Amino acid sequence: MFLCLSVNSPNAKKSQYVASFRSQVQTWLSTAMGEQPIPQFEVNTRTVDILYQLAVASEVRCKDTSLLIDDFKQKGSEYDADSIHLQEVLLQGVGLSCGGLSKPAGDYMSALVDNAMVLGVRDTSLGSFVPAVNKLTNDVLEAEKSDERLDQEMKALRKKLGATLVLRKNLQEDINKTVKDQAVGGAQAEERLLNMDFVKTKSRELINRRKIAEDQISSRNMNKKFSHQALMEIFEEVNTLRHEIIPLTKKLEPYLDLSPSPSLAQVKVEEAKRELAAIDAKLEVNMDFMQK
Repeated sequence: MFLCLSVNSPNAKKSQYVASFRSQVQTWLSTAMGEQPIPQFEVNTRTVDILYQLAVASEVRCKDTSLLIDDFKQKGSEYDADSIHLQEVLLQGVGLSCGGLSKPAGDYMSALVDNAMVLGVRDTSLGSFVPAVNKLTNDVLEAEKSDERLDQEMKALRKKLGATLVLRKNLQEDINKTVKDQAVGGAQAEERLLNMDFVKTKSRELINRRKIAEDQISSRNMNKKFSHQALMEIFEEVNTLRHEIIPLTKKLEPYLDLSPSPSLAQVKVEEAKRELAAIDAKLEVNMDFMQK
């Protein structure tokens, strides 16, 4: 069954190009499909060109296949002639024929032929079997070496895999630890922000309280000598005087056993008592003011 081709193109050259290969493509399609109907397709320059290339490639492949079949037939004829010749040699030389062999001998011959086919030798002579066996032995040795090399590579890969798994485990632990530390750090940062807000609020409150206190002090016309700074200066002066008295007292210790004039000593003692009483009174006033 041929497909009716129609080309609707204003280009005359394109129509000639399609028409030149149409008959070859139709013949190839009918041959390839056989009794089955040819599928419908859009006929244009591209499809006809593709089908023509497929037809050419198919024809070349068919020719190659035909040549290969002819070669196999020729080799089969040669093998049949060799078989007949060998049968005649066996029959004429040693008086053996295929039908005259015993069952064990036939089994041995079949095994010999099977081995020859497996080894891929031309004939069953010793000169053909020995190189084939040697080659097979070398192949086995090479396979064993390859297996040994693959085993070593597999051990190395397993060792690397173990190290990689350990590294992966350590990395996972580090990641988990980092995530945990980040969570703890986030909570601490949030707590610090809350504390900072509290400190800022408290600082503003203290500043306001200080300003109110300063305003109250300014409104009451408080004497500056009763300020905290003035009292601290007086306290430091008192401590300084106390430290200065200590070395003077040590200097007077050698003269304490002397008998001074009673009247003069009494006058000095009274003066010292008054000074000491004045210092103690001043210190008590300052301490009371600081405690208040």
